[in-house]
Amino acid sequence: MAESTSTIDLTFGLGGRVAVVSGGASGIGAAVASTFVAKGATVAVVDLDEAAATSTAEALGGQCRGFGCDVSDPESVTAAIGAVHAAYGRIDVLVNSAGIALLAPAEELTATAFAKTLGVNVTGTFLVSQAVGRHMLAAGHGKIVNMASQAGSVALDDHAAYCASKFAVIGLTKVLASEWGPRGVTVNTVSPTVVLTDLGRKAWEGPKGDALKAQIPTGRFALPEEIAAAVLFLCSDASDMINGADLLVDGGYSIR
Repeated sequence: MAESTSTIDLTFGLGGRVAVVSGGASGIGAAVASTFVAKGATVAVVDLDEAAATSTAEALGGQCRGFGCDVSDPESVTAAIGAVHAAYGRIDVLVNSAGIALLAPAEELTATAFAKTLGVNVTGTFLVSQAVGRHMLAAGHGKIVNMASQAGSVALDDHAAYCASKFAVIGLTKVLASEWGPRGVTVNTVSPTVVLTDLGRKAWEGPKGDALKAQIPTGRFALPEEIAAAVLFLCSDASDMINGADLLVDGGYSIR
């Protein structure tokens, strides 16, 4: 690949680009979608809940559209990404934010819960990356960010399935980065701590949350917008030399 001689855009602009955000109807995905639109991108909001995806896209305005998709189902992914590409003619950015967390002590975790977690978090990330990646490789450029977690670097009690899935997402991302980087497509992960989405607030309120925050050097959880900012950087031209990296946004939790 030839050396870049362009001036780096420190505004992190995404003007004229089409971004796919899975899990984009709520939580971190919705924050990413909103941030991208503010930076000039058109966003295809992809979500299991098609009505919520459409509603979110309408609120974003412009040419944003919602698409229903079960990321764990190959046929659903093929149909959704095909529809996105047909609608816009290009896909420049992908953020895989769709995910679930089914928690239980390892000895009590059901095989069904384990398989479902890996089906959405790992297989889903692979299927959407593959479907979008084919378009990006044909175009010769693209940015993919997969949502991992601090649970992809350290062990967390009651998180056997979730940790397994996020460790796998980080490993998958490194392979995609190795294979696709030479062809113009960079692939990275962002790994948050607890994020104060509606679900995050409910799950970690009270003494349980206070105990976890006490283990974070910065003493607090992350805001969705802070995760979106990290994702924006990795999807901007300013990050062209970052490939196969895992960006921890955990306040230092995993360094201890």
